[in-house]
Amino acid sequence: MNLIIDVGNTYTKLAVFKKNKLINKKSVETKDCVNQIKKLQKEYKQLKDAIVSSVGRLDVDTLDFLKKEFELQILSSKSKLPFKNLYSTPNTLGIDRIALVCASVEQFPDNNVLIIDAGTCITFDFINANNEYLGGAISPGIRMRYKAMHNQTANLPLLETEVPKHFIGDATATSMHSGVINGVFNEIDGCISQYKTEYQDLTVILTGGDTKMLSKQLKSSIFANSNFLLEGLNFILQYNQH
Repeated sequence: MNLIIDVGNTYTKLAVFKKNKLINKKSVETKDCVNQIKKLQKEYKQLKDAIVSSVGRLDVDTLDFLKKEFELQILSSKSKLPFKNLYSTPNTLGIDRIALVCASVEQFPDNNVLIIDAGTCITFDFINANNEYLGGAISPGIRMRYKAMHNQTANLPLLETEVPKHFIGDATATSMHSGVINGVFNEIDGCISQYKTEYQDLTVILTGGDTKMLSKQLKSSIFANSNFLLEGLNFILQYNQH
């Protein structure tokens, strides 16, 4: 059994896999990470191997605990990866993006794959059918766009995310919703179309915190999988055990 630890600034995702099957996942406060892992150890006695991403956000005591309790792997740009990384600055490629590409290699081998992760930022990552990672794009996520309009202007309010009923906003709030949400929809659909002009046979994966909302609205044909990053981390863990 494998323990997957995806560390965020405030929250950390913990997941338990039995081979390739996700059997438990939870989001916990990063400061409470050790206590929650101990609970999982009691529930799943066979937990032995673990992988952690974004290790720089963990304190020394937590990291020491993990090294003592598990056969621990720490994902980095220097980890053995199942694809050829053609990013011109491979050491700066985000750990989350590496994990997403690994998931695509496992689940969609020998395909042209565009992975769209809609979270704090919206990232686009492309790997071709020759198993070469070429790069992609990074743009502001949905919440970041709302916050930017509020923080960078004098009079625009900070709104909660809401899908507008019509693309023409008839007030400040509805205009802001239209600008953010329809802007994101059109950006993603436009990006997919751009890739398809060069790679007609394209598989598109949508993941991240805003997957559920976006997947209902996008015109393009996609695979929606909110667990894609966790599955990628589990695959890297197994890949590096050989």
